[in-house]
Amino acid sequence: QVQLVESGGGLVQTGGSLRLSCTASGRTFSNKAMGWWRTAPGKKREFVASISYMGYTASYADSVRGRFNISRDNAKNSVYLQMNDLKPDDTAVYMCRQARDEYGSSWFDYWGQGTQVTVSS
Repeated sequence: QVQLVESGGGLVQTGGSLRLSCTASGRTFSNKAMGWWRTAPGKKREFVASISYMGYTASYADSVRGRFNISRDNAKNSVYLQMNDLKPDDTAVYMCRQARDEYGSSWFDYWGQGTQVTVSS
């Protein structure tokens, strides 16, 4: 089982930026895709972004494309989410997730505690 620890959340004003980090342990990291999901108050958990095992391919939700950037450092077993031009609708608990494969066609159902992002208007 993989352990996931997210950090980097906080309170930011509209238009601001944050960089989230997720460190994984307990399972091989470098041969698995990684992703970020978020859960906003009163809403279902939704996909935000994913990145392939070597970091060459990334996917984004339409709502964040052009504002968020996902990256990874396999030497540090870490994945990052750079969030720019933040909006109040981005307010949520952000969690990372590990895929079962290299490109994210299937995902383990393990979650970290998440990190809270709050964007004030």
